[in-house]
Amino acid sequence: MPTEPTLLRYMTRFRCIAERCEDTCCSGLKVPVSEPQWARMRAAVAGSPEESERLHQCITPNPGGASAEHAFLQMRPDGHCPLLDTERLCSLQRRHGDAVLPDICATFPRVVTRWGERLEVSGTLACPEVARLCLLEEDALEPVFTPVESSNVPRPETARHIPVDVEDAYAFHAETVREALLRLLHRREYPLASRLAMLGHLAHGLDGFYFRGTEAFRGEARAAAEAQLSEVLQRFESPDVLEAVHRDFTGLALPGGPCVGLFSSVLRARMAAGRGERFSTLARGVLESLGFQEGTPGDLDAAWRTYAERWRQLEALHDARVHQYFDNHAAHSLWRNPFIDAPSLLAYVFGLALRVGLLRLALVGHPRVAELCQAPSPTAESREQLDRAAVETFQLVAKHVEQAPDFLALAEGLVGPGRGAEALGKVLVFATF
Repeated sequence: MPTEPTLLRYMTRFRCIAERCEDTCCSGLKVPVSEPQWARMRAAVAGSPEESERLHQCITPNPGGASAEHAFLQMRPDGHCPLLDTERLCSLQRRHGDAVLPDICATFPRVVTRWGERLEVSGTLACPEVARLCLLEEDALEPVFTPVESSNVPRPETARHIPVDVEDAYAFHAETVREALLRLLHRREYPLASRLAMLGHLAHGLDGFYFRGTEAFRGEARAAAEAQLSEVLQRFESPDVLEAVHRDFTGLALPGGPCVGLFSSVLRARMAAGRGERFSTLARGVLESLGFQEGTPGDLDAAWRTYAERWRQLEALHDARVHQYFDNHAAHSLWRNPFIDAPSLLAYVFGLALRVGLLRLALVGHPRVAELCQAPSPTAESREQLDRAAVETFQLVAKHVEQAPDFLALAEGLVGPGRGAEALGKVLVFATF
């Protein structure tokens, strides 16, 4: 088993750009502080009564008292960390170094997962620089083995640990299944929508025996279940099977208005939650661009037609570039969010299709993109503007929507139990969008 951590290539290139960043990671996040971390922070500022008093005012004890979440940093009314200085940099880090920072501050935007004894490092697109590196480079999602360095894997002891235990078949076979999902996503001769449908059909093929809490791999039944798992994965290596899924999927004609209504309601809800001026400006611009006026439900079918026509224009002008954003995002999701967090693989694929649909609507509705779609031909300048709009869209949705409890609850409610033909049908509905 390799001792070097696996980093996605874009994370080997990541360096914080600090005050040059268009956003700050020190806002819009919940920052837990463990009891040992709180002790280190108090010790660091003990020599300054003024700084000590300010730090104590920033901390809110956790009523639950869990050691991992002894307390929380209390954000300011504008959502920013109270420890930011006038240059939007961390005053605690400037004076006392990284060692005194809470774990989430020291590791962000890295996402570190330990599979058994092996570390994987990806990133969160909630960081603008990570979003740039992930979306704009063709080789960004290549896995790279690299020596352990503090800059690559700060505080590896805080990594999320996934035990690779043969008794937990869902986790034990997860890397094998993920490799199969990634191979499907890399079949770029098919549109991403068709590849999402393929993921859905593969998940449906495993649905009867491979899910959280499955007993199908217990005891004497294990060999048969593993053979069945291998057979399903092999089936989706067949060009004939993939072509059949693509053909059947592209024959579907589903109304897009309800999806537009759902995604627009998500943007409105997150705006109402006070998610910051940058997000509110984007969400408001997207809604107005698609014909939704503030305080009115809007014409969903008209908005769908606007969206569909604008997507066609965007593809005609920037086909390969715009597809790269979504291809990279989908592959990034498989690394960033282990599917074993979902109760079933079908539920996970549904969540992926839902997020892709929301991002497509947000990008197509971006006011700058709407203007670019009117251009007679692509230029280097228009591609640069599209890149900036894509980074802004994906980053703000990642930061303010994708991990929000209400959005996760919505996804869970929409997919229901996440099993069977009904769940597959819901995957296909959002994949068509």
